[in-house]
Amino acid sequence: SVQEFMTFTSQLIVERSAKGNRASVKEQEYLCHVYVRNDSLAGVVIADSEYPSRVAFTLLEKVLDDFSKQVDRIDWPVGSPATIHYAALDGYLSTYQNPREADPMSKVQAELDETKIILHNTMESLLERGEKIDDLVSKSEVLGIHSKAFYKTARKQNSCCAVM
Repeated sequence: SVQEFMTFTSQLIVERSAKGNRASVKEQEYLCHVYVRNDSLAGVVIADSEYPSRVAFTLLEKVLDDFSKQVDRIDWPVGSPATIHYAALDGYLSTYQNPREADPMSKVQAELDETKIILHNTMESLLERGEKIDDLVSKSEVLGIHSKAFYKTARKQNSCCAVM
């Protein structure tokens, strides 16, 4: 099942990670973000490749800090979800479902990306407008040349005739 896969993969990654380290491991189409603290408390976030790793590690750090404050250190090695009740996890998971809303840096980055797209589109339309203005200027120059030629031709034609 999916639960067994996640549990097995998490245990394997934690066992192979050094204390005090953070790592991201690709497993099939998922990224497993692991953080093992110096006190051997570890957490794993399994997310798709689009989920920002910085946000995943922020979530891990907050959850592990909060967990270490709420659960006695003696219970860590022998504890399981059945014996340790950690209600705050559901709140963290629901908050971090949308990384843009949970992480201020991601939110700012998303706003910057949107602004950049708008600015890029505005610059393109300005350049197109500039090209259209250049076309109008060149057409008006050609029209000016033709009107001068027409004026000279009309003067020549009218100079041969005398008005009485």
